[in-house]
Amino acid sequence: MNTPFDPGLQPERTALAWRRTGLALLTGSLVAARILPELFGPSSALLGVAGAAAAAALLAAVHRRYRSHHRTLHQHGDRVALADGRLIAAVALFAFSAAVICVAAVVILRLAR
Repeated sequence: MNTPFDPGLQPERTALAWRRTGLALLTGSLVAARILPELFGPSSALLGVAGAAAAAALLAAVHRRYRSHHRTLHQHGDRVALADGRLIAAVALFAFSAAVICVAAVVILRLAR
């Protein structure tokens, strides 16, 4: 069961890409938890902590999804159901929210000068 399903290792590469995305979001969230209180006050650190929790949930979901696909590919061949798009939508919403916060931080820094 630990041998690769196919020589191209597409599921493995996809899982690695999702892990990189999750780790980047986690890193950005931790940086935000450190920087945002200086700009918006102490309670804004909760945004960074919430982002870190969301990134950790994303990493857990990616791991579960990979294990499920890995198991299915080895048991049933290439008949794996396609993803429903919820994970992609959640990451897009997360990234959009982070972008809005970054724009707000830049505007506040510009106005403070």
